[in-house]
Amino acid sequence: MAKEKREEIQFPSLDELFSSQEEREDAKLKRIYEIPLTEIDPFPDHPFKVRDDEDMMNLVESVRINGIITPATVRKKEDGRYELLSGHRRKRACELAGLPTLRCDVAEMDRDEATVFMVESNFQRTTILPSEKAFAYKMRLEAMKRQGKRNDLTSRPVGEKLSIEKLGEEGTDSARQIHRYIRLTELIPELLDQVDEGKIALRPAVELSYIPKDIQMSILDSIESEQCTPTHAQAIRMRKMAEENKLTPESIEAIMLEEKPNQKERIVFRGDRIAKLFPKDLPLSKREDFVAAAMKHYNRFLQRKAKDQER
Repeated sequence: MAKEKREEIQFPSLDELFSSQEEREDAKLKRIYEIPLTEIDPFPDHPFKVRDDEDMMNLVESVRINGIITPATVRKKEDGRYELLSGHRRKRACELAGLPTLRCDVAEMDRDEATVFMVESNFQRTTILPSEKAFAYKMRLEAMKRQGKRNDLTSRPVGEKLSIEKLGEEGTDSARQIHRYIRLTELIPELLDQVDEGKIALRPAVELSYIPKDIQMSILDSIESEQCTPTHAQAIRMRKMAEENKLTPESIEAIMLEEKPNQKERIVFRGDRIAKLFPKDLPLSKREDFVAAAMKHYNRFLQRKAKDQER
């Protein structure tokens, strides 16, 4: 006669008896440690910039006096090192303050969960550059889509549920605005820098993002030589001409030379005769100051020459 199979009775642990589900989940996700800075790696392709500016110096002073009040968040990698999810500025402040460790929450997350968490936590910053939003939104959207393909078994299609519209519902930017930001990732770095600096507005920049990158370089050359940026209407025309294979360096220059509303009178230097007089390492943004200083110096020379002739 076959023996009857007995089922083992599983008794709850002490933790399950004397703690809530929320407390158990929190204990599982958060473990706070002092981790050596040398064992912490930045998040791959981290879209948010860490600058050694005045705000950073203030943070360094605070860290020296008070230490790290709010822990950073890391996750442990397969090689035993740690990946920083939030707290890149705090880590840099510790480095500048000469501290050997960073106080951290150690969270258990996979790559896509970590990406979503990294973007959401860094969106709490008071100042976020357009380029930072652009790459952050793109990374988060891609991670959400991968999560949906893997885990989302609801009746609605993944593409519908995990779209830019859903991302817009969860944040402060509308779906249309998020789409505009993500388009900025198609700009060449030099044009994207001009968006961050406020020289090119968002909507003209979006139109330029649809233009092939080699032609974007010609637009950048025209911006630098003419010392002006395209309006939204001009950017739309450039995009249309590029789609028709009619956008050339000559047509770009013709568009950029058009008079713009409220455009200030400017002096444009052309050719190598002037360009070669500037120091090679002088940034374009400093050329106006260089010319002003040179004119001031030359004017003093002319005044001294006139006085010598009077004697």
